[in-house]
Amino acid sequence: MREAVWDAIQGLTMTGDETRSALRDCKRLVVKIGSRALCAEGGRFAEVAAQVATQVEAGRKVVIVSSGAVALGRARLGLTDRPKKVSLLQAAAATGQSLLMRAYEDAFEPLGIHVAQVLLTHDAVTDRDRYLHAREAIDELLRLGVVPVINENDTVSIDELRFGDNDQLAAMVCTLVGADLLVLLSDVVGILDDQEARIPLVRDVADIEHFIKPPEGDVGLGGMQSKVEAARRATLRGLPVVVGPAASSRFLDELMQGGDVGTLLLPHGSPLPSRKHWIAYTLKPQGRIVVDAGACRALEQRQASLLPAGVVSTTGSYKAGDAVLIVSESGKAVARGLARYGADAVNRLAGGQSRQIAERIGTHAGDEIVHRDDIVLAHNGG
Repeated sequence: MREAVWDAIQGLTMTGDETRSALRDCKRLVVKIGSRALCAEGGRFAEVAAQVATQVEAGRKVVIVSSGAVALGRARLGLTDRPKKVSLLQAAAATGQSLLMRAYEDAFEPLGIHVAQVLLTHDAVTDRDRYLHAREAIDELLRLGVVPVINENDTVSIDELRFGDNDQLAAMVCTLVGADLLVLLSDVVGILDDQEARIPLVRDVADIEHFIKPPEGDVGLGGMQSKVEAARRATLRGLPVVVGPAASSRFLDELMQGGDVGTLLLPHGSPLPSRKHWIAYTLKPQGRIVVDAGACRALEQRQASLLPAGVVSTTGSYKAGDAVLIVSESGKAVARGLARYGADAVNRLAGGQSRQIAERIGTHAGDEIVHRDDIVLAHNGG
C-alpha cells in the first residue's frame, strides 16, 4: 500500500487538493504526539483517542508514538526542571510511563479500543532478527485491533544508544511497521514561514530549512527542527509526512478526508529501499573509514563498492557487519555502509589490492571493504 500511495502522489501534477486527496488511500498511520502538545491544558489524551478511534473505525491501522513519560514523571516526583542527572531522568521516565499508559487506557476504554505499551531501545532494532521480531509483534497487535503506544525505554537507554528523540523514533517506526503516512502532532498549526504563516505543501525538505528555529522550553526534546529531520528520513523512504496541531479535535479526520490542514511534506525521487533506510537511519556507525579522492568519485558518481585500494585509514573498533561512516580526506561525509571486515583487518588492507586480501589477513570475505549493496550515500541520508 505504501508504494501505491507514493506512486499516486508522484504521478500527480501536485496541486494541493489532488495531493491531499491521495492521503485517503493511506491504510497504516504512525501518529506521533510530543510532550508539550500532549500535556498542555491538562492533557489531550481524550482528544487524541477520539481522533484515532475514528480512523480505526474507518478501517485504518494506527500506531501511536507518544512522548510524555518524563514530563508526567517529573510532575509526580515534584521536579520543576528536566533532570540532567541520568539516573534521575530514568527515575522520572519509569514513574511517568505507568501514568502515561493509564491515561491512554482511560481515554480509549470508553471507545471500545484496547491499547498496548511497546517500549523500544535502539539496540532492539539495530539487530536485524530482533527488529523483525518487533515488527511481527506490532503487526499482531494491529491484526487484533489493538492500538500500540510506542515510546523509547528511557529507563534503560543511555545517550550512546538513543534514537535521539521521539520524532526520530516515529520515523524509524514507520519503516518498522510498514506505514504509509507519518503524522507529527505538535503545538502549532504546521510548519510556519518567516511571516508566521502556515506552509501548506512542501515538495523538498531542503526548501524550508531556513525557516526552522531551535526548540524553546524544556518539557520535551523535540521542536520543529527535529520534526523536519524526521520528515527528511520518512520522505526518503517514500512516505508523505504531515505536521499539524494536536489542539484541533478534528485534525486527523479533516486530514484523512483530504482537507487543507497542517503542512504536508511530499516524498520525492525514488524511495530508499528498506534495508538501506535501516543502514542510514537505524544503525549507529561504530567507526570511520577515510577514503581517497578516487574512491569518493567512484562511490558518488558510479555507486561503486569501496575497495581496499581507495582506503587511506580507519578509526574505531568496529567488527565485520558493523555500520561505518565513510569520509573523504577532508572529513566530508560521503556515505554510510556495512563493513565486510573489522577495523584491524581494514587497517592492514588499506591501500592494497583486492587480490592481496587473503595474503594480508589470512581470510577472504569478499573483494570489497564495503559492498555497494550495503552503501547509502550521504545525499540519500547516509
